[in-house]
Amino acid sequence: MPVTSTKRLVTEATDGGYAVPAINVVNQLTLEAVLAAAQELRSPMIVQTSVKTVRSIGLEVLKAMWDTTAARVDVPVALHLDHCPDRQVISECLAAGWNSVLFDAHELSVEENERQCIEVVAEARAVGADVEGEIEGIQGVEDGIGSDEQGPVQTLEVAVGFIERTGVDIFAPAIGNAHGMYKAQPTLDHQRITDLVEATGVPMALHGGTGLSADQFSDLIARGCAKVNVSTALKIAYMEANRTYLTENPSAADPPKLFAHVREAVMDMTRGHIRMFGSEGRV
Repeated sequence: MPVTSTKRLVTEATDGGYAVPAINVVNQLTLEAVLAAAQELRSPMIVQTSVKTVRSIGLEVLKAMWDTTAARVDVPVALHLDHCPDRQVISECLAAGWNSVLFDAHELSVEENERQCIEVVAEARAVGADVEGEIEGIQGVEDGIGSDEQGPVQTLEVAVGFIERTGVDIFAPAIGNAHGMYKAQPTLDHQRITDLVEATGVPMALHGGTGLSADQFSDLIARGCAKVNVSTALKIAYMEANRTYLTENPSAADPPKLFAHVREAVMDMTRGHIRMFGSEGRV
């Protein structure tokens, strides 16, 4: 089975000048479609699960879905727990075999976040997993986690100190990015990515990828964003494909035909991001 470490995927992406798509899935259909697109385009892939998805499907069922589906592809893939402030859920996912977790404790003080993150890193290391860290809230609500209010951005010194003392494998900075759909083209602090990577050598994760331009992606990836998260784009593709099919086929009564239509839409969305992030043909 080609399941590998998240750290390995993002390190190879950093060295190669591309980014690994990190796509949030919501069910078996989207999981299979995302991995099928990665297989087709020979791209590495990070499959992400939100806390909401873990709880709605069930940890054991979700992990079994992952194991079975990942075994069918021969490109390197990893399973990541996205934005999780709950230490119990983190422990359960690490014990079950998730390859990495994002400990999202940005609502705590930086000092308490750091203290707990050191514990999470030690817990992950014990089972061969990796950790993404975050000290600033990314604006926007995603799967019930987050806030529409822009939180404070820490100084470079504070961020570098957190990265170095915790030993996180990936860091998710706030640079003007936001979860969900942007109401206007965002103004991003591209230089902050360069400064963080130069100071620490740690790959950056770009959150709030849906809606950014190809030029913005290219610049941020070149600066060290080796993991780019995609969540809203999948949800939009999934919902619009369902609406389109049912509108065009109002008397449809064969669910597999609907599923095939939705699967292709999710695959097409995934193909587009693989190509935009430069990960096509990297396997």
